[in-house]
Amino acid sequence: MAENTVKKEILLPSERKMSRKEKWHYTLHEMKRNYMCYIMLAPFMLLFLVFTVIPVVMSLPMGFTDFNMASLPRWVGFQNFYTMFLEDDVFIQSIRTTLIFAIFTGPLSYAMSFLLAWLINELHPTLKTLFTLVFYAPSMAGNIYFVWQLIFSGDQYGYLNAFLMELGITSSAIQWLTDANYVLPCVIVVQLWVSMGAGFLAMRAGFQGIDKSMYEAGAIEGIKNRWQELIYITIPAMGPSLMFAAVMQIVSAFTVDIVGRMLAGFPSTDYKVHTIMTHAFDYGWVRYEMGYSSAVCFVLFVVMLVCNKLVGKLLGKYVD
Repeated sequence: MAENTVKKEILLPSERKMSRKEKWHYTLHEMKRNYMCYIMLAPFMLLFLVFTVIPVVMSLPMGFTDFNMASLPRWVGFQNFYTMFLEDDVFIQSIRTTLIFAIFTGPLSYAMSFLLAWLINELHPTLKTLFTLVFYAPSMAGNIYFVWQLIFSGDQYGYLNAFLMELGITSSAIQWLTDANYVLPCVIVVQLWVSMGAGFLAMRAGFQGIDKSMYEAGAIEGIKNRWQELIYITIPAMGPSLMFAAVMQIVSAFTVDIVGRMLAGFPSTDYKVHTIMTHAFDYGWVRYEMGYSSAVCFVLFVVMLVCNKLVGKLLGKYVD
């Protein structure tokens, strides 16, 4: 009995069940102890609050108004949402296009990021750094679209057309970025290539943070091959990194916009690469119908939130 009493007394506040008041005092104590960390986070948090949190919160009430930025918002109720789903054919098509992007560039890019991070982790430290830069660089390059415009150029001097014509596969140049039959696959390829950014980097960090002794302990417990190591040690050990990468891939997949506009123009042929985010850009920054644009963004936000909840349930068991 005395032994159990001693154990309870030496438990840290974070290791035992606390009352609400104790939690509040403990949180304040930890914040005071780590105040320098919060000071360093303050600039980012301020920008995040002003340019992300506040606009997202404002989009809901603004979505119920008619607001053209030249006059005060006028309340219209559910009219924007009614028009969006029942009268706006381009928006309905943008849902289909966004889902295609999400299906192809979301899970596929996530799997590719994990596979590449896993393979790079087995290389020499110098090669690790080199290949990490090679695969992460496209997400940082601002002019990368010009390279792809050269590749998919619609004349005979475009790299892809010249290559296919040289092999005799085609006899004339293909309009990759203006032909409705080719423009969507081309943009998907580019989006897939540039989407391995923060998610890929998070997985690389996750692999780096795994304690090597876990593999030794696994070998003692009967793990015999790399596949079993991956399933029983690697994936559970890097749960937070997998969760962060999944969230980033969801955001990237559902907010595809600038790739399509830069490669296929605006609007694209038959609206083939017109996504929900492009629709919001059209009404917000071209037509200045901010009320309707906010309604579109709010629908997109709800869809992304639902997807994040589903992913959270799938990967939650790997997160402490």
